[in-house]
Amino acid sequence: MQERAALDQVEPSALAAAEMNLDAALAFLADCRMALEVAEQRRVAAHLARESARQTLQLRTAAQSRLLAEADALRQLMAETGGVAKQPVLDQVTTTSGYELALGAALGEDLSASLTPDAAFHWETLAPLGDPPTLPDGSVPLSDLVAAPAALGRRLTQIGVIDDPAEGDRLRLSLRPGQRLVAANGAMWRWDGFTVKAGAPNAAALRLRQRNRLRELLAQIEDSQLVHRQAERDSAQADDAVEREAVAELQLRAQGRAAENELGKVRERQAQLAQRAATATARVMALADQAQALLADHDEAVAALQAARERAAQFPSDDGRRERLNRMRADLAEQRLQLVEAQSALDRHQRETGERRRRLAVIGTELASWQQRHDSAFSHRRDIEERRAAATASLQQLDAQPHEIAARRQQLLDQLAVAEAGRRQAAALLADGEQAQTAADRLRREAEQSLAQAREERVRRLSALSVAEAAGRALADRIRERLAIAPTQLDQGRVEAAEAVTLQSQFDRLSRERDMLGPINLRADEEVAELDGRIAILKGEQADLVAAIQKLRQAIAEINREGRQRLLASFEEVDQHFRTLFVRLFGGGRAQLTLTESPDPLQAGLEILASPPGKRLQILSLLSGGEQALTALALLFAVFMTNPAPICVLDEVDAPLDDANVDRFCSMVAEIAHASKTRFLVVTHHRMTMARVDRLYGVTMAERGVSSLVSVDLRTAETLREDEPKLAP
Repeated sequence: MQERAALDQVEPSALAAAEMNLDAALAFLADCRMALEVAEQRRVAAHLARESARQTLQLRTAAQSRLLAEADALRQLMAETGGVAKQPVLDQVTTTSGYELALGAALGEDLSASLTPDAAFHWETLAPLGDPPTLPDGSVPLSDLVAAPAALGRRLTQIGVIDDPAEGDRLRLSLRPGQRLVAANGAMWRWDGFTVKAGAPNAAALRLRQRNRLRELLAQIEDSQLVHRQAERDSAQADDAVEREAVAELQLRAQGRAAENELGKVRERQAQLAQRAATATARVMALADQAQALLADHDEAVAALQAARERAAQFPSDDGRRERLNRMRADLAEQRLQLVEAQSALDRHQRETGERRRRLAVIGTELASWQQRHDSAFSHRRDIEERRAAATASLQQLDAQPHEIAARRQQLLDQLAVAEAGRRQAAALLADGEQAQTAADRLRREAEQSLAQAREERVRRLSALSVAEAAGRALADRIRERLAIAPTQLDQGRVEAAEAVTLQSQFDRLSRERDMLGPINLRADEEVAELDGRIAILKGEQADLVAAIQKLRQAIAEINREGRQRLLASFEEVDQHFRTLFVRLFGGGRAQLTLTESPDPLQAGLEILASPPGKRLQILSLLSGGEQALTALALLFAVFMTNPAPICVLDEVDAPLDDANVDRFCSMVAEIAHASKTRFLVVTHHRMTMARVDRLYGVTMAERGVSSLVSVDLRTAETLREDEPKLAP
């Protein structure tokens, strides 16, 4: 009884408290996981915002770089073509856009003179002419279109600008001594008969256009710098947001791990208390069974004792049998107690055996998981070792190339000096072409706008005509319906005005009475019921369609979100491969891929920026043919390395390359084939490419009209060639 009382006191309150703690820990862990999911979503959103800000910053940086490069080129070109004079008057002259050729033709080399009196060629400031001769009618003084120093006043007031170059030959006869006429296209007529036709070379006009273009570029650069600084601030804020969300996510993950650890401890405590409670319950049940058995034994013993006493009363003496009986009873009670204890121990061992089996099953599952992790780690380690071996081999090859690169660099520097001179000339031609293109685009837009307005006016008038025709047909139908005559018969059978009014009122009254009667529909109720049923069906279909549209929009949004994430991930991977392969193919330089035209990756375009060694960063279309081919190869293999295939076919990709670039191309193909286990099929006519392959296939014509396929295993041929001296007698 004392043991049972002790077992009944096995901390029921502690078990209940442990179960409550377990429920609280589970709820706290669920809250932590929900908060972690929210933090992950916020981190992903912050990451997307940062990528968008970075893309915007890259676009602004690229645009600013292009403007700065063009401005630097114009400054350098203007510095190189500035002439011998120090501070020429040309730098202080500002002309209206479109009249640069006119000013250059009118003043020419005089614009290179200085305003400094110490200079060998300079302008002196003189008072305006007292009674200057007038310019021919139809011309405007050039001084009205040019802002220049006072020293050029006399010269500019005696130069007339005409709008129509065809009037130059006629107006030149009215010129006074010292006067001249110019047109916007650069044509000039001087009073003494000297004439310059339109399109003649004019360095001063070119320099003026360059200065105007430089002024526009400086204004655009200033605006671009403001936008660039704003993009930098947005990018910095996005980086800070990503860092904050990452820190918050790490804190929540740590909090979640702490909650899981606490949950494990609470579960372990609750399991221990539950096991103790189960053991105590089993022990109480065993003690209850033992008590019942003891009560039965006690009843039997009392009955036996009574019978024994009755029998003992009949015996004259006990002869020591009573003492022996007592000993036997004591032995029986002890054996029964041992039996009960053994039964209790057996039940406890069975429970422990079941618990150990369950634990062994859990351990087996965990062991399989750890074995899988071990195999994955071993495979990853093997891949890393293979990549390390390949990188070591590549590094050894690169160590042997410095001398070749130095010689090639010197050769490229020489070529660069020659190309730089051509680039300067091309830059000037490009500026002229861009201005002409701008004017042509403006004219094209005006013509398109006029065409659109004319089309809109035509459509509007056609619509009005259609409406008028429909109204005429409706009026003719009403005349036929009500008067039973054709519209052309209205002029016949004219009546007096009073009679016409009477007839019209009578006609209107009869028409109203007829309309008030209306048709009788005997199936109106049935038709209303049918229409109500159809309306109910249509409303149900409308609700289904609205729900389907909502689900479709959600699916489209999810697909777009997943597509943006995958596209950005693939774009970053391709960009990294492209940068690496570009440096490998060109032996230096740098390149990158940028998304343009839209912050949304699904709507954005792709721009390739490349900078071969010794050149500035520029778009692909500005590179030479060979450079474009190498850049395209780098991009092609970057995409291929992102998603490799077992077979790759290359058709004449080495045709525009020289021998050095073909060698780099073949080396890169060999490395990719070795790393990705890809078989390359190359269609080529280049001797260096054919010398680097493993097997050659060609078509030959042994007989006229009969073609046959011939294959050569170069590896086997090399082996036979190496073994040939050993087989010679």
